[in-house]
Amino acid sequence: MSSLVADGADSNTMMLRQIPALLPHLALTRRRALALGAAAGGLMLSARYAAAVVRLDITEGNFQPLPIAIPNFLAGAPTDNDTALGVTQIITANLQRSGLFAPIDPAAFIETIASVDAVPRFPDWRTINAQALVTGRISRQSDGRLSAEFRLWDVLAGQQLAGQQYSTTPDNWRRIAHIISDAIYERLTGDKGYFDSRVVFVDETGPAERRIKRLAIMDQDGANVRYLTRGDDLGLTPRFSPSTQEITYMAYGQGDPRVYLFNIETGQREIVGNFPGMSFAPRFSPDGQRVIMSLQEGSNSNIFVMDLRSKATTRLTDTPAINTAPSYAPDGNQICFESDRGGHPQIYIMAATGGPAQRISFGDGSYSTPVWSPRGDYIAFTRQAEGKFAIGVMKPDGTGERILTEGFHNEGPTFAPNGRVIMFFRDPGGNAGPSLFSIDIAGRNELRVPTPSYASDPAWSPLLS
Repeated sequence: MSSLVADGADSNTMMLRQIPALLPHLALTRRRALALGAAAGGLMLSARYAAAVVRLDITEGNFQPLPIAIPNFLAGAPTDNDTALGVTQIITANLQRSGLFAPIDPAAFIETIASVDAVPRFPDWRTINAQALVTGRISRQSDGRLSAEFRLWDVLAGQQLAGQQYSTTPDNWRRIAHIISDAIYERLTGDKGYFDSRVVFVDETGPAERRIKRLAIMDQDGANVRYLTRGDDLGLTPRFSPSTQEITYMAYGQGDPRVYLFNIETGQREIVGNFPGMSFAPRFSPDGQRVIMSLQEGSNSNIFVMDLRSKATTRLTDTPAINTAPSYAPDGNQICFESDRGGHPQIYIMAATGGPAQRISFGDGSYSTPVWSPRGDYIAFTRQAEGKFAIGVMKPDGTGERILTEGFHNEGPTFAPNGRVIMFFRDPGGNAGPSLFSIDIAGRNELRVPTPSYASDPAWSPLLS
């Protein structure tokens, strides 16, 4: 039995255990698989081949979302009905919004799931073209804690792929839904999920000439919005720590702009340090022990890193240019950053300790706001050319550049913790304001992310569990 960190600084924990696989009453031999396949409309698949079908390969160019059936979770008591329905709806929405899964309309279901401890009637699910099936139950333990269990089934192979049970306090039911979504995503794609995560962003309200900007945080699906600042100061470029529930950001208040650390759970705020001039784009190192940022010196700016324990500051660039927007590689050995040392803003990489920098962007226009993927395989960027702002990715050596989306004023990409999805903001200009969008790294499945008002500068957290 292992413990998952709960959402918050209190003692709430989520306990999980593996649920043993249920075996069909009849062994799925090759002859049995062929018979079932024929009954389902000519699907002649062996168990070995069928099991491979439900493993998504999201690198294929002709990718099609996986049909998955998600019946409503069962409720242990009538008082749990709303929670069971809510968990089902969140799992369905998460998987659908990922673009990798196509949840089947419940109106098409033939079998009514009556027990999570019974083997489903697989021919009924093959008939409606389901390749995967999720069953689950929500109940209460004797101490009042919430218990949630689910099973993931390979419909074509007729076997259980995963089964887990969680227990937690009732107020954590949304997180249970996200954690189950991650477990399903990982089992079927081979990649970690990203649903049990949060996004910090700048909430913007009021007319364009008197815009109030507050730091806010929400679940990755837009739920549970909470405001972190009151809008007295102008907060910009919030970024998550990879190891603690802290963010770093820049704020314009009284006097010079300052870089702050903010503890999300306690609300405590502290100044990173006092720097002459203006500070830009602070970001944590992968170990959370340092903050890297750009400091203005006259008309130029250079990149500095501060050790958060000793407060010692090290200068990494020293050029008569604007060097800004640094971002660490996930191994902490390199950084990418934006510099106009060549005449126009471009992306460069160099060792995290400083030294010679190598330019990696060579397309038309200017490049800005680079950020390294948590997987290490891509650097996302904003490219401005011919009056359009594009969000794209390239490999760390500059090859494989791919534009994901373009239009008027797209900016500020941030990676999901699994490196497969990017969030950014789009500002149409005029009297309107910015909104958040997400898109996968193949340029598919662009979606607007719901926020209570205008929103900009998103930053995705690591997984909470």
